[in-house]
Amino acid sequence: MQKQKRLKFGVGFGINFVGGTNISLAPNLTYLLSDKISIGGGIQGSYSSLKDIQSTTTFGGSVITQYSPIKQITTLLEFAELHVSTKTETATGAAKKTYWDSALFIGAGYNVTEKISLGAKYNVLYKEDESVYTSAIIPFVNITF
Repeated sequence: MQKQKRLKFGVGFGINFVGGTNISLAPNLTYLLSDKISIGGGIQGSYSSLKDIQSTTTFGGSVITQYSPIKQITTLLEFAELHVSTKTETATGAAKKTYWDSALFIGAGYNVTEKISLGAKYNVLYKEDESVYTSAIIPFVNITF
């Protein structure tokens, strides 16, 4: 039996078209504390657009804890802090705004293989009129190496 690597590099990405377009990329590094629990962190960037009305670019970091109760399922708790740059088209021209946004995700994924996980995460801090995300639910794909 092959010994499991404790340090894993992963790349998460998501695409959401609910209420607009949201595309994200999030490389991460996790450390396996046991065969069921891992902790780590990462950076992430995303682009969101609402049909020529508003576009948003984000960049930030996150900390993540994962728990796998069984081999096929991974649950996660993730906190992300993002710098947000938004451009909104108005009748008088473009308005630009920058700010920080926090997200706390609770999610789960199905481990298709040892290296590929598909799932969704829910942002418990989501506020429709204030959040950078177009939806509280974000589907994801994570690939580890």
